[in-house]
Formats: sequence, C-alpha cells, structure tokens
Amino acid sequence: MKIITLLLLGLLSTAALALEPGERLAPWTLLDQFDVPYTLNEETRILLVARDMDGAKLVNTALEGKSEGYLDERQAVFLAGISRMPSVIATLVALPKTRDYDYRILLDRDTRIAPRYPTGEGDVLWLQLQDGRLVAQRKFKEAGALEQALAAELH
Repeated sequence: MKIITLLLLGLLSTAALALEPGERLAPWTLLDQFDVPYTLNEETRILLVARDMDGAKLVNTALEGKSEGYLDERQAVFLAGISRMPSVIATLVALPKTRDYDYRILLDRDTRIAPRYPTGEGDVLWLQLQDGRLVAQRKFKEAGALEQALAAELH
C-alpha cells in the first residue's frame, strides 16, 4: 500500500509541474555567468531551458557565430540547470567557459528553477511567452531546428 501511495504522490507532483497555455510563470531571479542578476519578467518572449550539459551544448551550437545581443533582440533568455555538475568542475571549468559566450546564460546552480520546466535529457524546452503567460511550448533535440526557430523570431 505504501508503494502505491508513493507512486500516486509522485504522479501528482509530476502533473503539478506540467505547464498549461495561459498559465502565468512565477517570476524568479537568477545570476548569469557574470554574476549579474536577471529576473523573469513580462518583457521576456522566449525562455529556453536546458537541464543538462547535452541540452546546453545544443543551445551553444544553435547560437554559434551569432552576434552579441542575438537573444536579446528576440527577447529571449537561456536558463541552464547546472546543479548536477560536480561543483569543482563547474567552478574550475564550466563557469569560466560560459564567460566566452556572446549570450547571457542564467545559471540555476542549486536546482531552484529548472525543475519547474519539464524537459527530457538532452532536450531544450522553448517556452513562448506573452505578458508573462505561457502561449506555447516545444522541445528541440537538434541544434539546426532550434537555430531556424530563433531566426524566425526576429520581429
């Protein structure tokens, strides 16, 4: 009986994480790779979420060679969950490397924010927002497809 109860509780907590169109995303603040705070706000149109290294690499490949401000022009931000990375590697290798990128990376260092946005291993979750509300969402597994979607977003 305990196992069934635990399974049901797990299913309910997973269902609670599902995002529905029209839902307002709760604001949060994270530091980027330069320790500059960013707060999710109603101006943000696109939230890209990668919860692992493979997802982050996909975003990096899609943005390779793009000009500084490419995401800003699209009112887009990139959230990377890095809490699964050993802290020594994150501090000595990964974080210094992120400072070389021409785009802001919001770093979820302690698994506070990224779990709110369910996505699979190696995927990038794209949340399309309007006035802080979820309009649509899609997942990307290929950098080329993500690159094309971002290119189409310039208004």
